[in-house]
Amino acid sequence: MPARLLLALAGGLCLWLSFPDHDLGYLAIVGVALVGIAMWDVRPRTGALLGLVAGVACFVPTLSWSGIFVGKFPWFALAITEGLYLAAMGAVLAAVQRPLIRAGRLLPAALLVPVLWVLQEWLRGTLPYGGFPWARIAFSQADTPFARWAAIGGAPLITFVVALIAVPVVLVVVTRRVPVVAVALAVVAGLAAFVVPVPTSGESSARVGLVQGNVPRAGLDFNAERRQVLDNHVAGTEILAERHEDLDLVIWPENSSDIDPLRNVDAKEQVQRALDAVDTPIIVGAILDEPAPAVSNASLLYVPGGGEPQRYVKQHPVPFAEYVPHREFYRLFSSKVDLVRDGFAKGDRNVAFPIQGRDGDFTAVPTICFEVAYDGLMRSAVKDAEAKGKPSLLVVQTNNATFGYSAESTQQYAISRIRAIEHGRSVAHVSTVGVSGFINPDGSSTPTTELFTAAQPVDDVVLRSGLTISDRLGPWVEWGSGLVLLLAVAWRLRRSRTGRVESRSTDDRSTVQIEEASTGA
Repeated sequence: MPARLLLALAGGLCLWLSFPDHDLGYLAIVGVALVGIAMWDVRPRTGALLGLVAGVACFVPTLSWSGIFVGKFPWFALAITEGLYLAAMGAVLAAVQRPLIRAGRLLPAALLVPVLWVLQEWLRGTLPYGGFPWARIAFSQADTPFARWAAIGGAPLITFVVALIAVPVVLVVVTRRVPVVAVALAVVAGLAAFVVPVPTSGESSARVGLVQGNVPRAGLDFNAERRQVLDNHVAGTEILAERHEDLDLVIWPENSSDIDPLRNVDAKEQVQRALDAVDTPIIVGAILDEPAPAVSNASLLYVPGGGEPQRYVKQHPVPFAEYVPHREFYRLFSSKVDLVRDGFAKGDRNVAFPIQGRDGDFTAVPTICFEVAYDGLMRSAVKDAEAKGKPSLLVVQTNNATFGYSAESTQQYAISRIRAIEHGRSVAHVSTVGVSGFINPDGSSTPTTELFTAAQPVDDVVLRSGLTISDRLGPWVEWGSGLVLLLAVAWRLRRSRTGRVESRSTDDRSTVQIEEASTGA
């Protein structure tokens, strides 16, 4: 057991090091392998313990940004909660894997490792309160060739492939033999990534400017001077207007106007001032004082010539950050829940903003902050935009000021890079404080901005239409993994029942023999 615990601990730490800012993506393979070796041929209770150790070792450092300004309790609560999913994975893996091992079916037993990793990440990104799909293996692979698998099966397929490559390592260690079939599968999965087609060109292009306005100070009170934050983004837009005369679109980040520009005359005038200066459409991240008593986290499209802006309202508000479920219960553990005074309303539809570009019309598809981590939400937004019949640009507006100088910004940017490949679209990723930048449809990126500096990057982005295989097939990797798990469970139950029948038959034969012997005597 001590050796297994050390392996699980080391595996979790390797997974942590695979994410930004360490960016040692290939260590994810080592991490999965170490955890798989630790869990080999154990009881479910032991598997749960090992999974928890690996999960805590991974999530405590990876999610350290969540406690920078709110204290250690929320940070550890989130990390341990995420670790519980790995504990559940360990218990289920042990329950279905051990009978296969005892029956000598070692390869099928080992192949359950990538299956359970996929299902664990799916569950973690679904429950409770919509889940928290951060720190998935796939999101550590933006700089590896495995990222290209996103075009076929999204983030779940990347996770599956990375875990599949770890399978022969597990088998070599536990059997002391080279598993030829497992090695062949891993080699094919690894090398095939290089031939997965990812686009680099498109039907047209658009010159887009991002405004990273910066904030007076980092922390929970980043927007205490809300007017200053708004002024920073107006000033940044005026700088763009001075330097570039041919912009098709300007994008501000989330929370760039926490003063409702639809109701506050002064804020409305400042947005109009920026619009007049650049004379091109602007997407503004704003907080709207509606529907009362709630507020809305929204993207607003302003166009030259006036008129009411089109809007997108965030569909997946973050629990405990933008609203507090069961506030009375969670207040028993931390008074920090009352920092979220007004709950955020939930948007009910995707939006594709129509933009008249100089090289042709296109749509801008807004996504706000953590929404970029949710597979289904991103997939539905792209499909709805495709129905408009125009090439599109994915827009990720975020505010990282509450996470200070941490890896949260770069972790989120890596997620946007995976989404670009998954949907075959360019991504304009803009933050109030950084990092901001442009991502090409193949996942490559322009140089990103520095944290807590004002910046106005501009790029000619590729615009594309069409759906990738991943878009068309949807969550096929999760469904396939679920089916494999059900088959493994069915095999285990059948084998257990067969064992009981054989045992009963043996007992019956023994009873008959005893009775015959007694009669003869």
